[in-house]
Amino acid sequence: MRLNKVVITGLGAVSPFGTGMDALMHGLISGRSGVRAMEELSEIAGLRPRIGGKTPECDAASIPRKFRRSMSAMSIFAVLAANEAVAQAGLEPKEIRSAGTGLSVSSTIGSTNALQAFFSNFLDGMSIEGIRSTEFFKIMNHSCAANLTQYFGITGRVMAPSAACSTGAQAIGLAAEAIAMGRQEIMICGGADELHPLTVGTFDIIEAASTGHNDDPQSAPRPFDAGRDGIVCSDGAGMVVLESLESAQRRGAVILAELAGFASTSDPSNMASPSSDAIKACMNAALKDAKAGPEEVDYVNAHATGTVLGDAAESRAIGELFGDATPVSSLKGHLGHTMAASGALELAATVRMMRDEILVPTRNLEVISPDCKGIEHILKLQDKAITFALKNSFALGGINTSIALRRI
Repeated sequence: MRLNKVVITGLGAVSPFGTGMDALMHGLISGRSGVRAMEELSEIAGLRPRIGGKTPECDAASIPRKFRRSMSAMSIFAVLAANEAVAQAGLEPKEIRSAGTGLSVSSTIGSTNALQAFFSNFLDGMSIEGIRSTEFFKIMNHSCAANLTQYFGITGRVMAPSAACSTGAQAIGLAAEAIAMGRQEIMICGGADELHPLTVGTFDIIEAASTGHNDDPQSAPRPFDAGRDGIVCSDGAGMVVLESLESAQRRGAVILAELAGFASTSDPSNMASPSSDAIKACMNAALKDAKAGPEEVDYVNAHATGTVLGDAAESRAIGELFGDATPVSSLKGHLGHTMAASGALELAATVRMMRDEILVPTRNLEVISPDCKGIEHILKLQDKAITFALKNSFALGGINTSIALRRI
């Protein structure tokens, strides 16, 4: 087994701020919110949240119909984000289609919008008449991976890991391992999701959704804040091109950062309540994989979604590992929680922060909660050189993921 250094050469985004990394970074740096009132949520009986981070209409027509007809919104998001990442990496079609290039992309589940359409048709008269042949390709759990494979002509390894809110980060980490072990030279990877009332309803049912800011959508979510009351669901896609250092140098690609370490660990203590010890162990494992110590970390991009228990557990773990001098922020106050896309979108933004030497603060953090103190919260935009950063991404079921990034 040979171990290759893994680098990032392309970034792509579709977010509540629009299509493209520039739209994402402009929204973050200007302190805007992608959260808005969603009248369609008021039509669902018993559903309390009325806000979400809905991605603006994007240029789906730029995707040829022969590919687009089997795509739901999440696959369209993924293709548009991947196109941007591939273009930045300078990959030619023949390189993408070679056996050395693979794909690691997924979503939380298949398209909920397509599932609703499918079962509405089926249950209305218990009939499959009228159901289009392409609908299944939107519903299957590896829909994003399958659609991107067809669109790009991928012939190498294809993976579609599904780990709820850790999906995007886990997909990137597993792609990095494939490159490090010499199984692939290049990987297009990331996560995507689309917003549906059932997504919001899932978090409402488990008492994890924000319900107190319906009249002021942009004031939620509130990561680390004393007034935080839960998640605000959003959608989008984040895509990254990874490759071996040797491949990037041979192609003359611009190297944006090194993916220096990756860890994905399990916390079997509770299905829904996170453990600070388990989070700390995951971050430690990522640092060990990067052969780095806590003192080398210049910035932690937190998972922090705005839940009472989750933010407190992550704050405690970060404080125990890094102390109170390492800057920390969450981007979910700007974006909401983009589910499977969150790890990839926020990692891409972290790479851009490293390149641009800035730190984006946690939006809506006004009064630091007592159970989130003991760490260095970023409260305003800062100019800062970042050599080493850590990106956290956690999921229900105790699936924890951390990725270490090093500037080259």
